[in-house]
Amino acid sequence: MGIIAWIVLGLIAGVIAKALMPGKDPGGCIITVLLGIAGAFVGGWVGKTLFHTELGTFFDLRTWGLAILGALIILAGYRLVFSRRD
Repeated sequence: MGIIAWIVLGLIAGVIAKALMPGKDPGGCIITVLLGIAGAFVGGWVGKTLFHTELGTFFDLRTWGLAILGALIILAGYRLVFSRRD
């Protein structure tokens, strides 16, 4: 995949992850894109390690699922680290 495909995948995966885990999180468009791109890398590692599968092409459903899973993992980790205890 090219860089533009990674950015588009990152944006959409980040938006879906934020929609699945609503809450007060930082960021606008740039943070959402970075969340999704990092999620794709984390999802690729999880897929390779646990499921013995790799990211495929842009239109592959596994690619999207792993990218969203990775973005959810990063978002949950962020909330654990930076959660406010009142």
